[in-house]
Amino acid sequence: MDLGKRAVVLMLAMALFRMIDAAVYKVGDSAGWTTIGNVDYKQWAATKTFQVGDTIVFKYSQFHNVMRVTHAMYKACNASAPLATYTTGNDSITLKTRGHHFFFCGVPGHCQAGQKVDINVPRNEEDMAPTPASSSSPPSTLSPPVPAARVPGPSPSSAILFKPFGKLALTVAVLGTFVFNFA
Repeated sequence: MDLGKRAVVLMLAMALFRMIDAAVYKVGDSAGWTTIGNVDYKQWAATKTFQVGDTIVFKYSQFHNVMRVTHAMYKACNASAPLATYTTGNDSITLKTRGHHFFFCGVPGHCQAGQKVDINVPRNEEDMAPTPASSSSPPSTLSPPVPAARVPGPSPSSAILFKPFGKLALTVAVLGTFVFNFA
């Protein structure tokens, strides 16, 4: 097989690996994006392990919206200059970078009532696991406390995983196709 065909096969395999690792999360699970029912979006986000490539879906009625904001705007519930505003009622946002992604409802009073969420895509694997407590140094005021125990991950109904088979099976399938069909 010539080098061009091999490069195409390799690029397709890499794209497929990214799709397999991606998950889709409905913000608020079955409750969705709302002020009704006292949904704890901070707790909801804490039960998820977000990765670059995941998609978060905001489903809501015409009485809400979604605004992506800075950390300062998030803390103050300041909707004066959002980074982005979504109003379809069924907004899918793909997480393309690591770090915190701040969202809230821009309808007056909704953010203050708790309709806001901090989606954190850990910067490295160490950020994904709880850190053991250390009694020799005082706690840092710059980082939020880490929970002592891991909360269970998303239920099958709250995250649609694109993992019909493992990476090993996919690798074998791609390499088998590559070797036997293009030899």
